[in-house]
Amino acid sequence: MFDFIIQGFGVALTPLNLGLAFTGALLGTLFGALPGIGPINGIAILMPLAYTLGLPAESALILLAGIYTGAEYGGRMSSILLNVPGDAGAVMTTLDGYPLAKKGLAGPALGISAISSFVGASIAILGLTLFAPLLAKVAVLFGPAELFTMMVFAFASMSVMMGNDPVKTALGAILGVLIGTIGVDSGTGIQRFTFDIPDLYDGIDFVVLIIGMFAISEILLMLESRLQHGKTGELPVIGRVFVTMKEILYCKGAMLRSSLIGFLIGVLPGTGASVAGAVAYTTEKRISDKDNTFGTGDMRGLSAPEAANNASAAGSFVPMLTLGIPGSGTTAVLLGALMLYNITPGPMMFSEHPKVAGGLIASLYIGNIVLLLLNLPLAGFFARVLTIPRWALVPGIVILSFVGVYQLHSDMGAIYLMLGIGILGYLLRKLNFSLATIVLGFVLGGLMEENLRRALAISGGDTNILWQSGISQGLWAASLLLMLVPMLLTFLSKRSAKAA
Repeated sequence: MFDFIIQGFGVALTPLNLGLAFTGALLGTLFGALPGIGPINGIAILMPLAYTLGLPAESALILLAGIYTGAEYGGRMSSILLNVPGDAGAVMTTLDGYPLAKKGLAGPALGISAISSFVGASIAILGLTLFAPLLAKVAVLFGPAELFTMMVFAFASMSVMMGNDPVKTALGAILGVLIGTIGVDSGTGIQRFTFDIPDLYDGIDFVVLIIGMFAISEILLMLESRLQHGKTGELPVIGRVFVTMKEILYCKGAMLRSSLIGFLIGVLPGTGASVAGAVAYTTEKRISDKDNTFGTGDMRGLSAPEAANNASAAGSFVPMLTLGIPGSGTTAVLLGALMLYNITPGPMMFSEHPKVAGGLIASLYIGNIVLLLLNLPLAGFFARVLTIPRWALVPGIVILSFVGVYQLHSDMGAIYLMLGIGILGYLLRKLNFSLATIVLGFVLGGLMEENLRRALAISGGDTNILWQSGISQGLWAASLLLMLVPMLLTFLSKRSAKAA
């Protein structure tokens, strides 16, 4: 049953893949430390370079997964030292991390967050190793009709759990689906939203979409921020980074509980580290905060979201590898990276591509240890990254983005399209849309259409096939509950408020 993990360590322990795991962890920590860059932008920038360098699929995925997990480690630095979250998953880290830094405990705060991240990721990777093959065996029972309803369930999960504004989340997902339909329909030959522009006949390339939507829009936001503020934050004194056993034991309950919460939330399609961090923090506050110290610099309040967001990152690989459904915006980008190699994750992933699946999981074990060894003694070095001026950072991202897209397409049309998508992404971010929902809509919409076509082809056009099996009926019921229960709770809450 676990032959894949033995084979995976054989893949991950080659000199090339060890070097890529180390490089991914290092770059990921740096990307995560820089506010606004985060894992999605880091992967979007380096994904085309990994592909054009001719790396095998398992090696490219090891590099990109290292960036993902490393960014979850790095995101805590600006949260603790500057009160500026490195990405959405590190928002809750600021609540107790920054007060600790103001008390002169920046070093111990960085240390306990690194250990919490290590514990959270370790528990989640173990869960991934144990449960992903089991889930893959169940997923083999899924046919095209069941996979279609699974996509419906994923969209329902996303509309409820991602973002503070469900309407904008839903609109973002619809926009992603519409972008995914651009091009000549392979089934009928009909042009969809091409406007007779030849560059759109083949549709929007995933790399062009990702780099435009995230990297270019981020550059525009950085330039705007520079014009408005023009200053970078000053770092507090870091001091000792190594934490005492007493401090670790003080946080052990928060670490373990939050790791389990983070893993379970990460497994749900469409959630992510930000949801995991918020749920873990509020749960831990309810359980442990007897003296109202959370929010004033309590190490348990720092440990909980850090363990949860790293556990969520590893947990989000479960639906991606077993069902082909991304558990977060970042795994949606990783799923797109696999599609570049003509590998579609899903129920047959562990039997058809054991080197890729096993190599990825084994590299997560190795990368997690590398990250702890890097982040404890070198916390001071990584913290200096926060002082890099924007005038040096922005041109570097621009060069990597342009080179990555041009290497793949050798066409200026792709560059212009990337810039256009970048401006659209910038405007959407100014309107507080979540770009991750657009990416999820783009990826899930294509898979949804493909499975709907297959299901209708099998049934001769009879739509009853979409709700005939027990699995489909269960997924339809779960989707309806996800949509209706929050609305019902809101209604009851307003009614009780009026009555009071």
